[in-house]
Amino acid sequence: MKRLLILEDGTVFEGEAFGADANVFGEIVFTTSMTGYQETITDQSFNGQIITFTYPMVGNYGINRDDYESIAPTCKGVVVKEHARRASNWRNQMTLDEFLKRKGIPGIAGIDTRALTKKLRNHGTMKASLVDAGDQLHHAFDQLKATVLPTNQVHQVSTVTPYPSPGVGRNVVVIDFGLKHSILRELSRRECNLTVMPYNTDAKTILDLAPDGVMLTNGPGDPKDVPEAIEMIQKIQGKVPIFGICLGHQLFSLANGADTYKMKFGHRGLNHPVREIATGRIDFTSQNHGFAVDEATIDSTKLMVTHVEVNDGTIEGVRHRHYPAFSVQFHPDAAPGPHDALHLFDEFMEMMDAWKEQA
Repeated sequence: MKRLLILEDGTVFEGEAFGADANVFGEIVFTTSMTGYQETITDQSFNGQIITFTYPMVGNYGINRDDYESIAPTCKGVVVKEHARRASNWRNQMTLDEFLKRKGIPGIAGIDTRALTKKLRNHGTMKASLVDAGDQLHHAFDQLKATVLPTNQVHQVSTVTPYPSPGVGRNVVVIDFGLKHSILRELSRRECNLTVMPYNTDAKTILDLAPDGVMLTNGPGDPKDVPEAIEMIQKIQGKVPIFGICLGHQLFSLANGADTYKMKFGHRGLNHPVREIATGRIDFTSQNHGFAVDEATIDSTKLMVTHVEVNDGTIEGVRHRHYPAFSVQFHPDAAPGPHDALHLFDEFMEMMDAWKEQA
């Protein structure tokens, strides 16, 4: 069956349908990852977005039980050059097509993803829709133009009620803005006793749990759409160690007076080089974000820039000058990889231990 990808600038791509039979609207973005499509599709940071894969073949090793970053993905659609209809891998449980059908996510294959990616790089991310080829184009364009993208993405993906992930070591409260399971895995590997809390949990509730540290997770959308989290961070910093990742990094920066801005096309992929300023060390990192911290607005009396992106110089990490708190824009938990930045979880452990010794 034929399916159309329609962009808000009037561009139309025709391809073959796979996945769910559904018409959808969302923001279209691209990722440069060469592997890890299951982790990408199930990453809640893609909430409401249509994902374009620049790697030419997707689906060749299927879907397995180990690589979920969430159980109920909320991306809107998947765009690929070539969809592998047969999967070959010893862990394979189902094909990508079967998985997308089960999750209600439509896909389109057979389009020129290079041309699409170049357009998004030149013009920036934009609204798009996936529709059946038989639908009237003018009606689909009218619907697309009238579509207003949501601003409550974190509310859509955060847990509603707290839940534990028991361990035997340090007590860590994890604030869920749309967390990836790999964050929980890395903390659990370090024997942390985890309590996952909703995004709008207030400071008192967090501190009443007597945590050794607080993790601010990744998540979708504009950090300024989560003002309650900014207020919470302002009230807990200085009272407990904090580690922020991705959206958590942006919220931590906002809580300390910095500003954020929407990027032209964002950073999405597993191959972004980041330099640690203090050592000059280069880590290749996993990233998935459309907003960034504005360097010009950072109050140097509060925050110190620790990491920058090698390609475009954007801010990739900050550390508080007075409190035990730091954050990074990239994903040190990276699944499927690269794993260059896993040491940051160990630094968080050391920070919590040092804080306890001082208490």
